Amino acid sequence: QVQLVESAGGLVQPGGSLRLSCATSGIIFSLYDMGWYRQAPGKQRDLVATITTGSSTNYADSVKGRFTISRDNAKNTVYLQMNSLKPEDTAVYYCNARYTITGRTYWGQGTQVTVSS
Repeated sequence: QVQLVESAGGLVQPGGSLRLSCATSGIIFSLYDMGWYRQAPGKQRDLVATITTGSSTNYADSVKGRFTISRDNAKNTVYLQMNSLKPEDTAVYYCNARYTITGRTYWGQGTQVTVSS
């Protein structure tokens, strides 16, 4: 059974930092490209950042220079370090795993991040 379990988000003040993690099980983690997406109320789910099996990264323009995605293949976990948070970063953040061989994807349950004073 495939599971992607995100860490708890939370309430952060503008300018603050938060690190999300996504622990996976039931997959061969090293064969999956990993990503973080987010969905704000009333909006579509958008890409935040991705990291390939070779650790190449890609970021949405809105988070470049503030967010960092990383992966630990030994722990089957992907991380999203979020710095200089802004109110517009408020959203439910979702972890995504994409199997490089077939393209099949899996999603985590989502975690709420709220940036507010």
